[in-house]
Amino acid sequence: MTLTTYLRAGHPGLALVTPEEARAEAEIAAVCSALERRLHAWSSTEGLVDVADNRATQCYDPLDALQLLDGLFAAESPRHVVLMRDLQLYLDRSDPPLVRRLRDTLRVAKANGHALVLLGCRLKLPPELEHDITHVDFSLPDAARLGTVLEGIMKSAKLKTLNAAIREAAIQAALGLTTTEAENAFALSVVESGGIDHRIVSREKARTLKRNGLVEVVPATTSLDDIGGLGLLKEWLVRRSGAFGASAKAYGLPAPKGLLIVGIPGTGKSLTAKATAGAFGLPLLRLDMGRVFGGVIGQSEANLRAVIQTASAIAPCVLWIDEIEKGFSGSQSSGSTDGGTSARVFGSFLSWMQEKDQPVFVVATANDVSKLPPEFLRKGRFDEMFFVDLPDALERAQIWDIVIARHGRRPTDYDTVLLARACEQYTGAEIEAVFIDALHEAYAEGREPKPKDILEAMSNTVPIAQLMDGRIAALRHWAKGRAREAGSKGAPARRHGRRVTGEG
Repeated sequence: MTLTTYLRAGHPGLALVTPEEARAEAEIAAVCSALERRLHAWSSTEGLVDVADNRATQCYDPLDALQLLDGLFAAESPRHVVLMRDLQLYLDRSDPPLVRRLRDTLRVAKANGHALVLLGCRLKLPPELEHDITHVDFSLPDAARLGTVLEGIMKSAKLKTLNAAIREAAIQAALGLTTTEAENAFALSVVESGGIDHRIVSREKARTLKRNGLVEVVPATTSLDDIGGLGLLKEWLVRRSGAFGASAKAYGLPAPKGLLIVGIPGTGKSLTAKATAGAFGLPLLRLDMGRVFGGVIGQSEANLRAVIQTASAIAPCVLWIDEIEKGFSGSQSSGSTDGGTSARVFGSFLSWMQEKDQPVFVVATANDVSKLPPEFLRKGRFDEMFFVDLPDALERAQIWDIVIARHGRRPTDYDTVLLARACEQYTGAEIEAVFIDALHEAYAEGREPKPKDILEAMSNTVPIAQLMDGRIAALRHWAKGRAREAGSKGAPARRHGRRVTGEG
């Protein structure tokens, strides 16, 4: 819902949480003008200012300001909107007289059709005010707004008009940033390259999001060809790779919601998540659910809203959540362990997954699916759930081909079919670790790795399938009938320039 709707509905207390103070104030002023409301703004440095005539009243203490507002709100006409900057910082100090005065002021405002708008970078309210103040979403700037920022930078730098493709690439690269952050990224591009380079803007966005600590931009350098096996899963992704374009929308096709990949550690789940962004041609965001949960009341919910806001602004994109069970495993007992924080965050995430209208494709991976709440696995949250088992002989041969080539050697120099037979029950990660071990041994002796080096490294490796045989058996039993197999049976694969078939 918009600020206009809330004001027209007579909400007396509203809160906008955003670092973009100037843009928020401009939008509030525009709304007040459209609704013919008289706007005032208070801060601890300027006092109470009547925006219409710029007349200031000296009341730098918030308690004094609220007492002054009681008189302002006493009459029904004209209707006033008072913007309070950083009032949340005072409310966080557990000041009972201030909380009581604010509740009294909101009651008067409600009775006479006025409104109080709290503006700041965070929303931390005492319990007494949680039901009196409504949180209003303030989205990150859209492409049109960023286009205006870009034009301002170009005009300031006296640059020529950009062609449509370069302009669009720069704006797309800046999506997910605030107007100030986008302006800084565009300006840095001008200084470094003498013009607007979307690669510099993308780099700065990645740095900014990583600094914020909740999500980070991951370069989508992995493709589906970098994954050995998982034929059915890769085919499923390829068939949906075009579902984010304008033609799919015109066809009436809804954007895919997401994918849950469960399975044994080291079998390529995270690699598949990275490759999904490359297959779809979309930017990849990585979310660490552990960072979402904060120690301050309300911080976790605010962090999740920030993540959703960022992903929605960058959309279409892929949002990767690795080992999601670690973030939501405690939601069922949340009431007795963390005051219900995990349950509230989990509920908000599920609601967003179910109702999101932005093309954000969520790829979640899980090693221990038993820790996930049942409602998380219900159809409608994700488009599909795949189970990744240990690779079979054919898939292990494909993995050997990829690993050997990745480390600068020719797969044809090794009998990868023989190697695949020798490493039964190995995961893809273990196969790569074995080859790296062989490389170290060969390098120490100043030669190229030989098959005997690889076999010796295997003899020193205990695969996870032996260490976790009970858990793996339980996971296979759970996945049967609940999740689709990621690997294909009898699917042909290309190897050494010829077609080979085998059990998948």
